[in-house]
Amino acid sequence: MTVKLRFVFCLLLLCQISLAQKDSITSLKEVYVSDKNLKKYAASQSVLKLTDSVINKNEALLTDLLNFNSTLYFKEYGRGMLSTVSFRGTTSSQTAVIWNGININSQMNGSTDFNTISGSDYNSVSVKAGGGSVIYGSGAIGGTVHLNNDLLFFNRFENNLKLDYGSFNTIGINYKTSISNKKWSTQIGFSKNSSTNDYKYLDRYTWRGEQRRNQNGQYDIITLNANVGYKINDNNILKLYSQTSNTDRNTSLITETDTKSKYVNGFNRNLLEYDGNFGKLKTNFKTAYIFENYQYFADNSTNNFTYGKTENLITKLDLDYNLFKSTQINAIVDYSRTNGYGSSFGSHVREISSASLLVRQDIGTDWKNELGIRKEVTDNYKSPLLFNFGSSYKFNNWYNLKLNVSRNFRIPTYNDLYWETGGNPNLKPESSYQGEIGNVFTFKNITWTQNLYYIKIKDMLQWVPGPGGIWSPQNQDKVDSYGTETLLSWKKSYGKNIFAVNATYTYTISEDDQTKKQIFFVPFHKATGAISYSRNKLSAYYQVLYNGFVYTTEDNNPDDIINDYTVSNIGIDYDFKFLESFKLGFQVLNLLNKNYESLENRPMPGRNFNMYITLKF
Repeated sequence: MTVKLRFVFCLLLLCQISLAQKDSITSLKEVYVSDKNLKKYAASQSVLKLTDSVINKNEALLTDLLNFNSTLYFKEYGRGMLSTVSFRGTTSSQTAVIWNGININSQMNGSTDFNTISGSDYNSVSVKAGGGSVIYGSGAIGGTVHLNNDLLFFNRFENNLKLDYGSFNTIGINYKTSISNKKWSTQIGFSKNSSTNDYKYLDRYTWRGEQRRNQNGQYDIITLNANVGYKINDNNILKLYSQTSNTDRNTSLITETDTKSKYVNGFNRNLLEYDGNFGKLKTNFKTAYIFENYQYFADNSTNNFTYGKTENLITKLDLDYNLFKSTQINAIVDYSRTNGYGSSFGSHVREISSASLLVRQDIGTDWKNELGIRKEVTDNYKSPLLFNFGSSYKFNNWYNLKLNVSRNFRIPTYNDLYWETGGNPNLKPESSYQGEIGNVFTFKNITWTQNLYYIKIKDMLQWVPGPGGIWSPQNQDKVDSYGTETLLSWKKSYGKNIFAVNATYTYTISEDDQTKKQIFFVPFHKATGAISYSRNKLSAYYQVLYNGFVYTTEDNNPDDIINDYTVSNIGIDYDFKFLESFKLGFQVLNLLNKNYESLENRPMPGRNFNMYITLKF
């Protein structure tokens, strides 16, 4: 079924709901969050929530949003190309991406490409630092990124449309409609982001003296969303989340003589959820079907390609019982079955069952404790017993202390186990022990969070050459990662003038246990900052990103580094108050025209522009 047909199907399915929405909006706003455990079991860890107002100030793709507003470090293969993440010095497959409570990291390579996701497709994007494998499973070692579509049950009919046009023929379209009453809640969304992406390389020329450009960098990303909630009664709710996306993307050339290639990938995610409230006992049942695929054309002038596909069926039952007024117990069992097949790893089925027990105790309003254990069972690997313990104590109105220790893991992927040739079916999961201390200071309009952490990872997978020169993954690396994170926010009103400041800073040591060398592509320093001002219909902002230098080789050769860089953006918009809201905005990206790259021989664009219209009605 094509993307267009899926969209038509969603509209036909949901149109019957829209006919009933005629009441005016009331003050009662009942919200049902898609990932309850994110709030319930995160009191002892740091959670950064990015709302619509922050999302709309950044470029569409998720990389830009998180790069300028969090401590995450991104490695991009050029603008709009493959984008991988490092969180607290870990690898890209050690950060889990959670969609409405479900882990959606690729079953094939274990990671997520953040340049295939638009932040505007979600009500909120949250970043939780630290281990989370007890709740979210594989990959939640450095932290988790949460993409949430929360449903609201009150009378409303709301539409949001954002149109972008920028340099390099970059076009962005994002439309969302929300229709609800006290029984139904519906969200339908469409986003498209595309670009010819033919920007100039600053200060780079061919041997003939010709200006070099980004060649073969075109991309086109289309995503459809449909979410429905039905309140059977006050104690029983059904929810359905559906998302389909297709990314058609060429791969930028390193040199003008390279063969032009192309990478096409997509996914389809469907999640059915039931919430039941039976007094002291609350139930949550989820069943999900997640399909992902890719096609790689080594020469995009031909129809020859390699491919990979996985189909993942997930069922999860969460029983929440109020043992005492101050104590909650969650018993969680889940089962997943993955069928993977591709030209590089054959056809294989993997089944995983797990059981978790979570306990939360609130001693008064100031002291919260969390405890969790998890065990998985499968024929593909031997799972360690995972645990999590955390405590949060608020000493007074201005100081909150948080402590957390945990054991987390990452399972071998299809590529690790079955790649032809070189896959190793005898691999063990990567595992980690970690601890962190969080200090939260609140002074009137200022919130300052200071985190200290230590992660010890063993059995890290590394592809190494074996007999006959065949590369194969082995559990051989041990890594120690430790550092500090700073998050700062300030907001103040002076009459009609509103000022806000947000900043983050992270210092990271991530070193091989034997060589004591920094892991390559992990910067020692990263910092972000944003200043915003608004008055009546006018708002403006300035944001800055600093990434320290990174090594590109294991031996930390000082001649093989990517230099540090500082990039800044500026933007302004004006609300003409047509209908409910009509904003016209303009942005200057890479304001100071910096020549920089986050991966060798993959230059990023110089100064460029974007203008947008945001309409709310």
